[in-house]
Amino acid sequence: MENLKEKTARGIAWGAVNNGATQVLNLLFGIVLARRLSEVDYGLVALLTIFTALAGCIQAAGFSQALANMKQPTRRDYNAVFWFNVLAGFSIYTLLFLCAPLIAAFFGLPVLTDVSRVVFLTIPASALGIIPNAKLWIELRNRELAISAIISLAVSGCVGVWLAYHGYGYWSLAWQQLLFIGLSCVIKWLFSGWKPMLSFDFSPIRRMFGFSSKLLLTNILTVISQNVQTFIFGKLLPIGVVGQFNQANKWNNMGSSLITGTMTQVAQPVLTNVNDEQERQERVFRKMLRFTAFVSFPLMLGLALVAHEFIVLTIKEKWLPCVPLLQMLCVGGAFLPLHALYQNFIISRGRSDIYLFCIALMIVLQITLTLSLASFGITTMVAAFAALNVAFTACWHFALRRTHPLSTMAALKDTLPFALVAAVVMVATHYATLWTDSLLLRLLLRIAIAGTLYLLTMRLLHAKTLDECLSFILHRNK
Repeated sequence: MENLKEKTARGIAWGAVNNGATQVLNLLFGIVLARRLSEVDYGLVALLTIFTALAGCIQAAGFSQALANMKQPTRRDYNAVFWFNVLAGFSIYTLLFLCAPLIAAFFGLPVLTDVSRVVFLTIPASALGIIPNAKLWIELRNRELAISAIISLAVSGCVGVWLAYHGYGYWSLAWQQLLFIGLSCVIKWLFSGWKPMLSFDFSPIRRMFGFSSKLLLTNILTVISQNVQTFIFGKLLPIGVVGQFNQANKWNNMGSSLITGTMTQVAQPVLTNVNDEQERQERVFRKMLRFTAFVSFPLMLGLALVAHEFIVLTIKEKWLPCVPLLQMLCVGGAFLPLHALYQNFIISRGRSDIYLFCIALMIVLQITLTLSLASFGITTMVAAFAALNVAFTACWHFALRRTHPLSTMAALKDTLPFALVAAVVMVATHYATLWTDSLLLRLLLRIAIAGTLYLLTMRLLHAKTLDECLSFILHRNK
């Protein structure tokens, strides 16, 4: 158990390094690019996200998670999944290449034809890297994943900035995406040391399909859930408004994915490892749940607190319309890492069918809300979307109870105190810093005061999660 505990802690630590470093780089490159590019540039590329994300789900087909759910996947299993991914990736790209004019016609933007054909090259490129990435993930080699992500993002970001400053507009975003995926794939191949066999035995695919097919459909629905608003907005609203929403959603996703990425890199492999011991699995899950809530609520509510100052100081006043959208998204985004942890627990119990049902329900509710509130404007639609994310946490909890008897009171005890403390701290900080008109001073004061108040309150309340984090940090520094 100590070995698993240490391995999990290392995995979380390197996951935090990976997500922290990539988010810092995303922050820096995002600021530079947002200053240089327009709302239309971002809106154009955002409209293609749903197509590349759906293609990625189809070509992966849930087999990475199926491999992770196996105690000891063989080389034959990996090889079968690799060739399936490659064939699917290149087939999907061919189809989308031919459909590019239809996509451009649907949105009434002829320029999308050429842009989409470049962006869609990320699909076969990512297909080549699925298995190397899966091996590193399953083996909890998060250090290698961190190095791969940091190098790829740094290089592709620099190229994107260079292109933007030389007048390439939306092309800078397109080529940045393609370079990131390609370079990441190459580095993961070097780290994993894995090589495919020139054999085409797909019998492992048939054996895994019962489990992975539900995950495939669920992943497709998840992508739709994450991108349906941008897609609908692209059809109903001016492309500039879509760009403003995309900018707000980008910063929100950067915050929530910092925690989500850190936890999901270890959650399913670790929870699967202790799947045979129900009490131990619950202890592991609850510890992860407390840590996630401990980090997620202050980070996301803090981002909402400083949204106005941050946007104006970094990417200038032209992006001011995205501030209220960002603030609302952050409130809902605080709960997304909890959703991800519940999802990993459900998958580790082998109940991909429950996972599928919940995601399908979420999409139905999202589309219904978005379309029924379209006449009230984007602000109302985003507010409803954020409220749905908050409320849907209860749905994930009761879905988990169908696979494991985790009490509702236990879950509330593990999460609600962190949410309440974070909310009170942010409100107090907001009013305590209204006296200054200096945006920079207010930003710095809000970060310093909110962070200090939150940690002091956790210390006074004897929060065990804070003690565990400090103990781990001090132990690693010895």
